[in-house]
Amino acid sequence: MADAPAYVVEDLIARDIDAYLETHQHKTMLRFITCGSVDDGKSTLIGRLLYDSKMIFEDQLAALESDSRKQGTQGAEIDFALLVDGLAAEREQGITIDVAYRFFNTEKRKFIVADCPGHEQYTRNMITGASTADLAVILIDARKGVLTQTRRHSYLCHLIGIRNIVLAINKMDLVEYDQATFDAIVADYAAFAQSIGIKSFTALPISGFRGDNITTISPNTSWYRGPTLIEHLETVELLSSVDAEKPFRMPVQWVNRPHLDFRGFSGLIASGRVAVGDAVRVLPSGKMSTVTRIVTLDGDLDQAVAGQSVTLCFADEIDCSRGDVIAAAEQPPQAADQFEATLVWLDDDPLRVGRGYWLKLATQTVSVTIQQPKYVVNVNTLEQLAAKTLDLNAIGVTELTTDRQIVFEPYADNRTLGGFVLIDKLTNATVAAGMLHFSLRRAQNVHWQALDIGRDAHAALKQQKPAVLWFTGLSGSGKSTIANLVEKRLHALGRHTFLLDGDNVRHGLNKDLGFTEADRIENIRRVGEVAKLMADAGLIVLTAFISPFRAEREMVRAMLPAGEFVEVFVDTPFAEAERRDVKGLYKKARAGLLKNFTGIDSPYERPEAPEVHIDTTTVSPEDAAERIVALLLAGA
Repeated sequence: MADAPAYVVEDLIARDIDAYLETHQHKTMLRFITCGSVDDGKSTLIGRLLYDSKMIFEDQLAALESDSRKQGTQGAEIDFALLVDGLAAEREQGITIDVAYRFFNTEKRKFIVADCPGHEQYTRNMITGASTADLAVILIDARKGVLTQTRRHSYLCHLIGIRNIVLAINKMDLVEYDQATFDAIVADYAAFAQSIGIKSFTALPISGFRGDNITTISPNTSWYRGPTLIEHLETVELLSSVDAEKPFRMPVQWVNRPHLDFRGFSGLIASGRVAVGDAVRVLPSGKMSTVTRIVTLDGDLDQAVAGQSVTLCFADEIDCSRGDVIAAAEQPPQAADQFEATLVWLDDDPLRVGRGYWLKLATQTVSVTIQQPKYVVNVNTLEQLAAKTLDLNAIGVTELTTDRQIVFEPYADNRTLGGFVLIDKLTNATVAAGMLHFSLRRAQNVHWQALDIGRDAHAALKQQKPAVLWFTGLSGSGKSTIANLVEKRLHALGRHTFLLDGDNVRHGLNKDLGFTEADRIENIRRVGEVAKLMADAGLIVLTAFISPFRAEREMVRAMLPAGEFVEVFVDTPFAEAERRDVKGLYKKARAGLLKNFTGIDSPYERPEAPEVHIDTTTVSPEDAAERIVALLLAGA
């Protein structure tokens, strides 16, 4: 209806509102983004789309039409600047720094467009807008040609699965609508597109400011024989129609049980179709049942397809909860805990190799550790470069390990079950977007072996409750001294113990590790795994490590059953620890002979809520040891 004047639309609504709503309800919806380099004209293009086609919000249309009537003008005479200024309101600092969404429709289709920022430092915002898009309009300034950010955005669009690419060569009016300029840019882009795997794209010569080839064919480009931009947007194949032909997948968002006689599993269908009577499998458990009802707010359905939110009822009472995936029984997805993946790093702080992050994939949330990248990609040259970490906007391939199996499919097959985000456990900031490639073969070949003698049996034999006493503090704070006194006292009481000391462990298990941040994280991870195994054997384990980062201490805590991890903060002022300098390390660090020394050129993150806080300026090592032993025995 957008092609008709507003009064025609209003007349149709007045004559047959039901017919109008029915037609509008069944229109397909295309999600697309505009992206490219800074000042290529993204916001102007969207303003032109809205203005030329009258595709604007209903409240905008009513307000603008009201103003035009008051002024005695027609809708076509509404000032284009009103729309462009409205878009510019989001750019208080002169640039678009977030994703601005616009909703509009034509006679054939509804649209959601995301206006993505062009600056490299806002790549994270562009990824956000592109994550759900069917199509990308990549703008190029005809005067500048293909730029670095053009390549970056094209690479990212292809990486996250957008297969419909429109190359909109903008500002053709500023190059006198020269066909040779257009052809040269298309040829340059085609060579790059082929190198990154983009099989096809649609190139259009446009002027967002003048309106050339946006909604109507321009007389200024008589040499161009293709469609207008809006014609292409109205006819391009939707991602949802492709997803509908894939095997059925629905991540469970919640279990719906409003009363005792009803139990359903609600979620958004990610791919495929499901019908009443279909056999389905719940993963990762593998339990099977049959669909008896497909419930929606508008009533029951006989079948549902990708993109619909539904509640499924089963013939059998089987375990199914949030995070599970309901799938076609004969075509289930995989489950694994080790993967190769591509990461786009979105945080100002770099990737901490070995640190635990939250991984959120569909409705599943698990803890994950990331290995050192295999390589990072230079988007200009497509070189694969060695790297020890990932910095802001870096694109790298790495391996990752989750703390339990997750249900997944390769991102190339299923964007919902293959795409994920990483979340910092301490700040809750989203730090990366990722795409799973495949599960690692070792994840498929290695299985947990059930043993007859478990941790409870080991503990019962030793007549004690397992525990890990984790001593943390600055170098020279007295960790090892106090831990040694605690172990002597427990040994005298007949307790079975083992002390893992930081220096001793680095003579063997961790002799390959240095003192970089990544090595320190890996040092604590290994020690945590050893401490867990020893606790499984029924031992009381004492560890004396600086362990400077809260995230790693919390990672070890999460490895153990509740109550078995006892954090002991040996709190010594920095000046006092340096004054002691038993090993001469502070002196070497001050002289520049020791890099990454905690407290000097590497931080120490104080525990926020330790089970035991020892102030060594007021408590002697002997008294501290007695206090810790008393606490441990009280909980035994």
